Order: sequence, then structure tokens, then C-alpha cells
Amino acid sequence: MSTTPDVLFVCVHNAGRSQMAAALLAHHAAGRVTVRSAGSAPAATINPAVHAAMAEVGLDLSREFPKPLTNDAVQAADVVVTMGCGDACPIYPGKRYLDWELADPAGRSVDEVRAIRDAIDARVRTLLDDLVLAS
Repeated sequence: MSTTPDVLFVCVHNAGRSQMAAALLAHHAAGRVTVRSAGSAPAATINPAVHAAMAEVGLDLSREFPKPLTNDAVQAADVVVTMGCGDACPIYPGKRYLDWELADPAGRSVDEVRAIRDAIDARVRTLLDDLVLAS
């Protein structure tokens, strides 16, 4: 790994799980990790319930938008965390891949998204601890 680890979060629409994970890791890492997110089939906008759930913990996603998954993004990452994108994510040697099984927030209420957010937050904190120890 480089001195600043690069993490890429990938889900299907890049409108929920990967956006929450990226925002939470960026917040907790405070510049110690480069964080990006992408989707294998990006939506037009971020899920409104995701916006609301993240605002509850002081994280504003209003400037974020769904981004497409590219080979360049995967190649640049030290760690690729997938969340329900199936086989759409290319595999490159030397990368660390994690697959987090998490419910999709699409069509769910803010209460339901809140639980998903909290599950992601716990995983993000564990990942950050691993990355900080490794670098």
C-alpha cells in the first residue's frame, strides 16, 4: 500500500450504500485515506432517504452524485469494497477486495436506512483501523 491508502466503495447504483460508506470513511479518516465511490449501473440521483440518514449524523451529501465504475478507479484503489454489485467489478492482482453484504436502501424508509448506515459505519471504522495499522 502507498502511504495514503486509496479505498473505492462500489455498489450497483452508487446512490446509497457506497455513498454512505465513502462519506463515513472520509469523515472518520480525516485525510488519512483517499476515498471514492462508484456504481456498476449508476442512478440519476442519490436516494433521498440516504441524504436524510446521513444528515442526521452531520454528513451532507448534497454535493455528491452517482458516478460510474471505471477500470481506472479500480486500478487506482488499494482496497475495493463491493456491496451487491455482483461480477461487475473488475479484479486486478495486488488489490485487496472486500464484499460487504448489506441491505440495499432503495425503496426503504429513513428508519430502515438508518440501520443500514449504522452497519456500514461499524464496518468502515474497522476498515479504517486496519488501514491505519497497515500504513
